[in-house]
Amino acid sequence: MQSVNSQEMPPQEPPMSTVMLPGEGSVSVRLWLDGGPEGMAIRRAEVAARRPRAVAALVGRRADEAARLAPLLFSLCGSAQGLAVARACEAALGLDVGAHDAARSLLTDAEALDSHGWQAVVEWPVRLGAPPRPAALRELRSAVSAVLPALYPAKDGLRPGGGVLRPDFAALRSALDRMAGWLGATVFAGPPPRDADELAGWAARGGTDAALLAARLLSPAPAGWSLAGWGACGVPLLGERSPGWFATALAGDPAFATAPRRNGVPALTGPLERQVDHPLVVSVTERFGDGLARLFAARLADLAELPRRMEAAIAALRPADPVASGSSGPGEGCGVAETARGRLAHWLRLDGDGRLADARMVAPTDWNFAADGPLARGLAGAAVRDRDDAVERVRLLVAMLDPCVACGIDVHE
Repeated sequence: MQSVNSQEMPPQEPPMSTVMLPGEGSVSVRLWLDGGPEGMAIRRAEVAARRPRAVAALVGRRADEAARLAPLLFSLCGSAQGLAVARACEAALGLDVGAHDAARSLLTDAEALDSHGWQAVVEWPVRLGAPPRPAALRELRSAVSAVLPALYPAKDGLRPGGGVLRPDFAALRSALDRMAGWLGATVFAGPPPRDADELAGWAARGGTDAALLAARLLSPAPAGWSLAGWGACGVPLLGERSPGWFATALAGDPAFATAPRRNGVPALTGPLERQVDHPLVVSVTERFGDGLARLFAARLADLAELPRRMEAAIAALRPADPVASGSSGPGEGCGVAETARGRLAHWLRLDGDGRLADARMVAPTDWNFAADGPLARGLAGAAVRDRDDAVERVRLLVAMLDPCVACGIDVHE
């Protein structure tokens, strides 16, 4: 029996997915291979996500303090984390903050664009055997960081009840132009592909790392070895967006936070869930079925749609003031927010003093990297040429599902 751990790969290669801060946790993948010189298969795959439940640090805090603390506890998707906690507090306190919806969607969409951008210039080049290019993120992150002060001059937009919303439309449109320009130059090198034929032509031109990765995924291969359809999992899409549904699930069963289910079975959340009806995703699915190409097409579609969604949100903006709370508790509520990786939900219960008596959350990693979730099911029985091929294919599938922590791989023959 031989074992390979992804952390023991060449030192120039960064962790498979996002940078992991100490104590944030990890995803581990263990594979058992069977076969011979002409090819192998993954006989068994074990996936385990280990994340410290940082949400416990919110218990005992007042609502506004919990919302401020959440982005600090979760280094990735901080705006979405803070917004989900703020919305949960607002639900518990009975606050209607609909006047802030467009501004808040701008904040989380900008954050999602930053997260997708990280993948495009750091993770995807590595999957091609090229060095990561984090310096290419500077312009994008400069534009993203301009959004919050252009909406909330006091940067108080994620507090329960909302902040003082005073949109600076010129600054917002300038930031959006810079983000769209970065996407056009760095990811697409022109208009985004709209169907499988345009995707193949775009890939063949190879103008960006994203296009080169598409070319690799679509490269012709003998039956059974194609990357395009590799990793098909058959797991249904999550589909649930209602805070009420998440509230019932999280409040009713503490174990739901670590082993979430929908209708008794695992589910997939993320770009594919959001973009399943996008023309590019529909066309790629018709040609290649489920698997890596479909997941990648969904990420491209998500990237292409973000500037359009942000433009619509800017057009819907109006100045608004904070909504004051007439109650300090008790009560309970759930808040839901979108991240690049999928849907995030926080549930909490306030005591009579307005402090969090209980808090629970379920994150995209909990869905997509569950023990029997999309990654595990996509790996089970999948064909591989050899051990090294297995490692690289798993890395590609993990990158497409994108955990919010680092991932290690062990392979046993």
